[in-house]
Amino acid sequence: MDEKPQIVLAVDVGGSHVKIMNSVDGVESKAVSGPEMDAAAMAEAVETLASGMDYDVIAIGYPGPVVHNRILTEPHNLAAGWTGFDFAKRFGKPVRIVNDALMQAMGSYDGGRMLFLGLGTGLGAAMIVNYVTQPMELAHLPYRKGRSYEDYLGQASLKERGHRKWEKHVLRAVEQLSAALEPDYVVIGGGNVTKLKTLPTNARHGDNANAFKGGFALWLDSRFQT
Repeated sequence: MDEKPQIVLAVDVGGSHVKIMNSVDGVESKAVSGPEMDAAAMAEAVETLASGMDYDVIAIGYPGPVVHNRILTEPHNLAAGWTGFDFAKRFGKPVRIVNDALMQAMGSYDGGRMLFLGLGTGLGAAMIVNYVTQPMELAHLPYRKGRSYEDYLGQASLKERGHRKWEKHVLRAVEQLSAALEPDYVVIGGGNVTKLKTLPTNARHGDNANAFKGGFALWLDSRFQT
């Protein structure tokens, strides 16, 4: 008899909201996050949202660098208290953690060489080549005039510079990164992708719901090498 697939609870941690969905129900629930939310508060919010849900394992997309299931640095847009936090112990379930952009990238992947960029509170980035995943911390690399990519492409830039200039820098940055990384295609996701009036060449809109698909794939799709 075939073994029943595990039920995965996918958790997408963002600068403004924490969103969850399990791999059976397909219903999204969310809670407000923000600069006061640390890891313990996030876990409490997830437990409240998931009350009554069935799940066997958990996938978490975290807004910062993660290596081998370990958070390396505190987040820029949330409270401190994430590095060293034992999520598996807190939830009492097996947990896999990856960078949040990588989780959405995995859910957006159609094979080949894909560059993913997430436009939200900050800037997320990941690349997948033949199912080998590579999260990338491009956000704080220098872009122009001594400022970073995130300084020009993040939510604060949209408010500060206005839509026209923000979009111009998005298109320019995608062109630069595509020239350097040579993807077959680019997927642009994140909460602000809907604000783009023009898509760069060889790019398509990502669906934020793909973050959950990526979380499910962390446990259920053995083709991915993370």
